[in-house]
Amino acid sequence: MEQTIEQKLKALWLLQTIHTKIDRIRQVRGELPMEVGDLEDEIAGLETRIEKIRSELDEMEDSIVNRRNMIKDAQAAIKKYEGQLNEVKNNREYDAITKEIEIQGLDIQVSEKKIRELEFEIRSKTETYDATVESLETARKDLEVKKGELDTITGETQKEEDELLAQAENAEKDIEERLSRVYHRLRNSYKNGLAVVSIDRDSCSGCHNKIPPQMQLEIRQRKKIIICEHCGRVLVDEALVQEVESASVA
Repeated sequence: MEQTIEQKLKALWLLQTIHTKIDRIRQVRGELPMEVGDLEDEIAGLETRIEKIRSELDEMEDSIVNRRNMIKDAQAAIKKYEGQLNEVKNNREYDAITKEIEIQGLDIQVSEKKIRELEFEIRSKTETYDATVESLETARKDLEVKKGELDTITGETQKEEDELLAQAENAEKDIEERLSRVYHRLRNSYKNGLAVVSIDRDSCSGCHNKIPPQMQLEIRQRKKIIICEHCGRVLVDEALVQEVESASVA
């Protein structure tokens, strides 16, 4: 059976009142869900950064070990070449061995310089690592507190919210698909989620702009769905609001 305009308006207002109650419950939680999400993202980022720094520190420590081994090899080569100097037979051999000793000595200097640079970088990165670990611990403690607060608030209101969500789902069954789409589009357009509003002191209670007397009369007649010419919300009269609220209580 086709609904009358009045029935459609009452169904829309009922759905709006249920959603408004849900919105109020969620407002009690405030920014906590967002703060929890931000902290979880921050922790994930810090953990990734710590893992990256730890990997870089391991690589630098391995490089130092390799450089020290290179120094040992060069020192052993120098010792070997110095022994060969006592056995040279001509200046050409002497110059060649001396050149090898000089090359090995330069390699030692390069490795020693690289070790100093790596040790300096390790100290710097270790400070960054320690500071990041400290930030991670702080973020984890903050998350624990925020999650506790959110769980407490959610625990206190979850049952009521679930009941209201079930009521909203049931109420929406009485609204035709086209009107439902318009309703949800309007709800998503405004931060307060108001898609259907009443007349309040001759004004739209959504945007507070004055409603012309003739339009107010048409709204009260409930013969067609009228939207506010300023904000686009669906308008209902005060008496309809009271009728829906009385029927809900009953």
